[in-house]
Amino acid sequence: MQFTHETPIGEIVAFDFRTASVFTEAGIDFCCGGKKSLIESCEEKNIDVETFTTGLQEVTSTPISASQNFKEWNLDFLCDYIVNTHHKFVLKTLPELVFYTDKIASVHGENHPELKEIAGLFTQINEELRQHLQHEEEDLFPAVKRMLANPNESDRAIIRSEIDRMTGEHDFAGGAMDTINQITNGYEVPADGCNTYQVAFRLLHEFEDDLHVHVHLENNILFPKAYNL
Repeated sequence: MQFTHETPIGEIVAFDFRTASVFTEAGIDFCCGGKKSLIESCEEKNIDVETFTTGLQEVTSTPISASQNFKEWNLDFLCDYIVNTHHKFVLKTLPELVFYTDKIASVHGENHPELKEIAGLFTQINEELRQHLQHEEEDLFPAVKRMLANPNESDRAIIRSEIDRMTGEHDFAGGAMDTINQITNGYEVPADGCNTYQVAFRLLHEFEDDLHVHVHLENNILFPKAYNL
């Protein structure tokens, strides 16, 4: 891919998913922030765009594996992949994180009041994402599959309506996790943090990493293609 400083970062990652590691290491949100240009994203993080571009070129210097070439996958297969990989992970992890964030807030909240904010944010994430995943599995993804088999205006309207709403829901979940990342200083466990504290922060970090990939696959690949069916 030939990209410039003005290329949206979501397009860069959509073309070659290996670049995601470079953006993640720099703390650049390539999923919800995927419409921002490369130079805009670098300037927000005070990163030299030329040095960053060199890093992107290094990871893309060899041919991409078909297993990571999500942009070329059929949409029905991509829908199934998202459900079986990311939805399953989210549904398994949500109750664990609700428990752990509540637990550490109740035990350590007096010395670390930010934990109460984290618990509150994750309660909202839990509620929003459960509904979000249900709408994807029951409404959006079936409409995409029907549209692929038999194009029609009814399913086209469903797809566009659902995508318009779901993009905003992605922004909420991504923004909430960004806030948690910031107030925990990148999930840094304090000196008085117990084992439960460590487990909670490790799971939060894993959850955020998975959410970035999950939302990227939808915002930057599946949604644009489905919207134009």
